[in-house]
Amino acid sequence: MEENSNFIKTIIKEDLESGKRDKVVTRFPPEPNGYLHIGHAKSIVINFDLADEFGGKTNLRFDDTNPLKEDQEFVDAIKEDVEWLGYEWEGLFFASDYFDEMYDRAVLLIKKGLAYVDDLSADEIREYRGTLSEPGKESPYRNRSVEENLELFEKMKNGEFANGEKVLRAKIDMSSPNINLRDPVIYRISHATHHNTGDKWCIYPMYAFAHPIEDALEGVTHSLCTTEFEDQRPLYDWVVRECEMEATPQQIEFGRLNLTNTVMSKRKLKQLVEEKYVDGWDDPRLPTISGLRRRGFTPEAIREFVKAAGVSKGYSTVDAQMLEHFVREDLKLKAPRTMGVLRPLKIVITNYPEGEVEWLDADINPENPEMGTRKIPFSREIYVEQDDFMENPPAKYFRLFPGNEVRLKHAYFIKCNDVVKDENGEVVELHCTYDVETKSGSGFTGRKVKGTLHWVDATHALPAEFRLYEPLILDNEEVNEEETVSKSFLDQVNEKSLEIVNGYIEPNMKDAKPQDKFQFFRHGYFNVDPKHTTEDKKVFNRIVSLKSSFKL
Repeated sequence: MEENSNFIKTIIKEDLESGKRDKVVTRFPPEPNGYLHIGHAKSIVINFDLADEFGGKTNLRFDDTNPLKEDQEFVDAIKEDVEWLGYEWEGLFFASDYFDEMYDRAVLLIKKGLAYVDDLSADEIREYRGTLSEPGKESPYRNRSVEENLELFEKMKNGEFANGEKVLRAKIDMSSPNINLRDPVIYRISHATHHNTGDKWCIYPMYAFAHPIEDALEGVTHSLCTTEFEDQRPLYDWVVRECEMEATPQQIEFGRLNLTNTVMSKRKLKQLVEEKYVDGWDDPRLPTISGLRRRGFTPEAIREFVKAAGVSKGYSTVDAQMLEHFVREDLKLKAPRTMGVLRPLKIVITNYPEGEVEWLDADINPENPEMGTRKIPFSREIYVEQDDFMENPPAKYFRLFPGNEVRLKHAYFIKCNDVVKDENGEVVELHCTYDVETKSGSGFTGRKVKGTLHWVDATHALPAEFRLYEPLILDNEEVNEEETVSKSFLDQVNEKSLEIVNGYIEPNMKDAKPQDKFQFFRHGYFNVDPKHTTEDKKVFNRIVSLKSSFKL
């Protein structure tokens, strides 16, 4: 990470040099209630890279304190995403591993007179809490005796009360200017089966109570989180102190990563998936790690993007083209070059011998000669792009039109002579002639042409489907996590975010496997889709176009 863009690194370095800490332990603590997205990638990179840089370790921990929203599917997906990004965790933990310990710490708070069982409803608790300008007022149950609170809390644990009938609250300060310290709820009743602990528990700790205990038990030194938790830091420290934890982790906040034209809210992503606006959590239009992976983004590109975005306290939105820039940079030396025709128009080369096929040589990647060469078939019939022909072109149009000559990439000059149309007047075929002396690589210098077209041989071409993507969200502003899910959000969905076209690819692509990546001449970088590719047809997702106006 860039030293001048990471204030957290400076803090850790000072902690080690001053002797405040003698090691570095971080953690990545997702809640398994959805799939990870590019914003989580920032947290992953920060936690793992910083710990690694200082010879420390990072744990993967699932904050599974809400059984109503969590599922094993999400646990498995998160583990896969972290590994795919290139990281190995030291320990694998669940908040639910510590439920017994958390219960005991809650009992300790009750015995110290710092927690009480409250009968107020959720709405009443909210009303009693007050506002930013008005202090809260105490619950009528706040001064229950220690003995009564212990008895009621045990009954809560034993399942003797219904959901919402009682909660356990920390007793801190109802007049605190920080609303988070106005007797926050630390346990609630939920008669629900937990993915990890089954039906053992019917009370579950709140995140704000569980998280600092988890960090302390694991010996986390630097608890790194986004700035929306900054106001909760006093509560975090209060829990560590009053629960008498041996270790004292330090919470440090950094700004979230947001992208233009991108939904970064788990809640909204879930709505898009469940209402079938997209093709599952791994839809290539989503910013989920699984979606980016399926589209063809590489872990190297994502890591470099996060590092370049930097680490600061501020809330900022990064241009999505910046992420695309890094995938281009990563793939330009890795991806084999090939040709694919997305919207085919047939050409018959009338002076080319019928039945003859010649195999042309081409570099697999001109920027990386070590990748070698490939063979491309060429014969009497080929396909070019429909967009590469105009019957009545404007000025300075250098591609095919009647009477014009162009170069075929890796092959010959051809000249358009005749146009064949169907009964509707649509152009369906071109008749051209080629000049045998203009073969690519022959050193021909007789004349110049301004247009170069890509093509595929019609006899050997393989059918392929191409999926072309545009931003899923039309509005250029990131949709905030706090915004209420509403129809207005769905109104921003771009109905033209996916275009599917059918065309042809070179025959050397027949062995291409899911997740293989290629650069198609003039079209961009593409990835073999792992979900829809079959033995009969390859399906390609366009990762990014070849060029962008974005500059670092």
